[in-house]
Amino acid sequence: MELKITHTTTYSYNEPVKYALQQARLRPLSDRQQTVQEWTLDITGARVEASYRDHHGNQTDLISAERATTEVVITARGIVQTADTAGVLGKVYGAAPLWYFCQPSEQTKPGNKIKALAGLIKSTDDPLDDLHHLSAEILNALPYQIGVTAPKTTAEEALAGDGGVCQDHAQIMVAAARQAGLPARYVSGYLMMNDRVDQDASHAWAEVHLDSIGWVGFDVSNGICPDERYVRIATGRDARDAAPLSGMRIGKADESMIVSLQVQQ
Repeated sequence: MELKITHTTTYSYNEPVKYALQQARLRPLSDRQQTVQEWTLDITGARVEASYRDHHGNQTDLISAERATTEVVITARGIVQTADTAGVLGKVYGAAPLWYFCQPSEQTKPGNKIKALAGLIKSTDDPLDDLHHLSAEILNALPYQIGVTAPKTTAEEALAGDGGVCQDHAQIMVAAARQAGLPARYVSGYLMMNDRVDQDASHAWAEVHLDSIGWVGFDVSNGICPDERYVRIATGRDARDAAPLSGMRIGKADESMIVSLQVQQ
């Protein structure tokens, strides 16, 4: 499937900004699930200071705001050819070893609720069925609901609430898999929805490593493994590692952000 993506993030400041710096993880890479046919990153009110691959293998741009600007606009756009691999990325490895993805981060630190979910994964040679069961149980325990959690909500905190979004579902899946001894990571990316082109935000899912097949993805929020409607952007131990944009600013200026995203065939 050929997917066309346009993702624009606009930062506005109520007074000229003194200094602002963003890490942009907005460049997808080609792998067995996708081939990037064309991709550009257009920026106004700021400039790219450096581009590099981080320790998770994500293509990253370090973007600094122009002095005294009141608006920064970052637009990622391109075309990606995707394939349905039933969610299996395979035995693909980077600089970070597998044991690194067994370590909890601040956002995926397990509490009693996470530990209880991890008990669904049995000590078998192929826990794939258990992982599907775990994914379904997470969605049952935490129905999809926007506006209930925040970007800094941890997996355990989200699970104690009444609902959550894809970030919460992915982090809970990652935390539970790690608690069961399986390497797991968070994935940010795009999902083409069948009923709309315009979307409010990018998407997120989890990947778990199995010795038999390598990395395999689970989209808890939609109850499926990623198929040809998905485009991977970045991975990490949690949402902060794989955030499309993250950064800091210096000065008294207040910041507001507007995101515009279109994903279509």
